[in-house]
Amino acid sequence: MAAVKKHKIPMAAKVAGTAFLAILLPVYLHTYGPTNFLWFCDAALLLTVLGMWLESPLLISMCAVGILLPQCLWVVDFGVNSLGFHFLNLTSYMFDRHLSLFTRGLSLFHGWLPFLIIWLLARLGYDKRALTAWTCFSAGLLLVCCFFTPPAGVHLADPNLPININYVYGFNDQQPQHWINQNLYVILWLGTLWLIAYLPTHLVLRKIFAAPSPATS
Repeated sequence: MAAVKKHKIPMAAKVAGTAFLAILLPVYLHTYGPTNFLWFCDAALLLTVLGMWLESPLLISMCAVGILLPQCLWVVDFGVNSLGFHFLNLTSYMFDRHLSLFTRGLSLFHGWLPFLIIWLLARLGYDKRALTAWTCFSAGLLLVCCFFTPPAGVHLADPNLPININYVYGFNDQQPQHWINQNLYVILWLGTLWLIAYLPTHLVLRKIFAAPSPATS
């Protein structure tokens, strides 16, 4: 008689994640449009919930590599802004009164998602293939953003629609960067992310968390 597979992620957690997406998806689609899900953090949220259902160490590890460090910066920036100061301007939209309090409240997932991912890694293990997988995934997102989404400085009829997604046109939303060729900038931006965020996170997680068992990898 075949042994029954023991699930490592509680059903309650899977249902809660799915219920949250069921609320967030229509609200974000209505408020920001579908291109908003090209942001690394929003894409990682979708992958995380999918990874919970599949109990996939690779999907969860990819999200960890890609967003743990940036989301920690989001938390710090939000805290600083809450005190009335300015830091990286990553969370200024959270204080935009033109957006409903409910919509802004949904965006608090940026604060709890890193802790959820760490908890999932503790249960599933860290898949060292995540560095390569997330690097390829993020490169694909950057290319889509570069060729198919509005650049910095453009004025859209709906001011809530995202521009300069993943900072593919520089760090100033008012105008694109002009200091180097745009194609070269995208390559350098991906390389910078890999060097200062993806690789260090990968090295740390590889030491902290056990490798997934063959059954779950």
